[in-house]
Amino acid sequence: MKVMFSRLYNQLKGFLNKGHERSIKAKKNILASFLIKGGSIAVSLVLVPMTLNYVDDTRYGIWLTLSSLVGWFSFFDIGFGHGLRNKFAESVAQGKFTLARSYISTTYAVLVLIMAGMLGVFLLANNFLNWSSILNTPSDMAEELSTVALVVFTFFCLQFVLKLITTVLTANQEPAKASFFNLLGSLLSLAVIFTLTKTTEGNLVYLASALSMTPVLVLLASSFWFFNTSYRRFAPTLRLVNFKLVGDLLNLGMKFFIIQIGILVLFSTQNIIITQLFGPSEVTPYNIAYKLFSVVTMGFGIIVTPLWSAFTEAYVRKDFYWINKTLAEMRKIWVLTSLASFLILFASPYLYQFWVGEKVSIPYALSIAMSFHVIAYSFQTIYVFFLNGIGKIQMQLYLIIGCASINIPLTIYFGKLFGLVGITLTSTIIFLITGVVYLVQTRKILNNTATGIWME
Repeated sequence: MKVMFSRLYNQLKGFLNKGHERSIKAKKNILASFLIKGGSIAVSLVLVPMTLNYVDDTRYGIWLTLSSLVGWFSFFDIGFGHGLRNKFAESVAQGKFTLARSYISTTYAVLVLIMAGMLGVFLLANNFLNWSSILNTPSDMAEELSTVALVVFTFFCLQFVLKLITTVLTANQEPAKASFFNLLGSLLSLAVIFTLTKTTEGNLVYLASALSMTPVLVLLASSFWFFNTSYRRFAPTLRLVNFKLVGDLLNLGMKFFIIQIGILVLFSTQNIIITQLFGPSEVTPYNIAYKLFSVVTMGFGIIVTPLWSAFTEAYVRKDFYWINKTLAEMRKIWVLTSLASFLILFASPYLYQFWVGEKVSIPYALSIAMSFHVIAYSFQTIYVFFLNGIGKIQMQLYLIIGCASINIPLTIYFGKLFGLVGITLTSTIIFLITGVVYLVQTRKILNNTATGIWME
């Protein structure tokens, strides 16, 4: 047995250290991310039934809807995060470390100003918002929901700025370290929710506080640690804040911002539409099905995440052989991902039973729809990450605007026609269409036949 494990270890070590330096770094981060994400998924699977036992399914649905609604504001960095990701990777690839640090410092300064303004506006507006009407809940919950919204948005603003450390780590092709923050946050959330179940009755304010505060604490501690140790050379400082760099960040970042708004419509409106069409209780089965099948997209995301910045570096250095080889490998992995989605589909009735028991019923048709949803999403992700990495996103910009404009009416139409299955159907169709377009654009760029919008 000892010999077998030693042989496996040596084979794994040989695989990880074989190939281009860029590939070696990516493979090590992918492996570490899988281990970390596996832990995060396990914690989240435990957290769902524990939370459902703490509050009823209606209040849990309210929390999911409200948190996704507040999450909309994460796109109001106006693309600075993605702009920083590309500019930082380009600067490091060119050996311009002081410039990279200046980009980081400037981005922190801008986001602090944006979040301070947004929090001030929200504090004023929250007194006039009727959350019972917004979330389609009984009127006697209005005061409770107002408090919950205030708690969630306040901690969101703090997280909005602090999460830049994950952008820096990912841009430096070390997403595994960024993923570790999520695991720590999930573990802390689990501990707090467990404590709440033993010491208090079901309370939505306590739940929202626990789940909103823990990521902030983890990101704060992590930022302090990294910027005082291995990332000291990139630590933000007022001395290097240069608002002249805002134009560089926004030149690409503004396009990412508009794309993010479109993605917001594609991904974050489902809970609100479900709430308005069927009531908040139906948000729960939809999100449980989504969480189960998101294991597939999480796994695929772990693999492609290090490649964004790796594509940036390779394109700057004109290493097209490595790019083509990597994309070919990604297509093979996508096939395996699709098979994994079907395996989860066949096992889903048993997985739901083991996970949440009889508390929530999930139709098998919804699981089928989710299976095809994640397959279509993973397919287009291959080419989106390449195009994002090299900054050729004008085509994506136009497609996202067009898709976002028809998404809500189509989702409502299919929702009324097919129920929760219809909610999933619209985005699946959109991902298939956009994926084919991105594939064509990628081939044109790599074959040096791209012109006009295909090369922008």
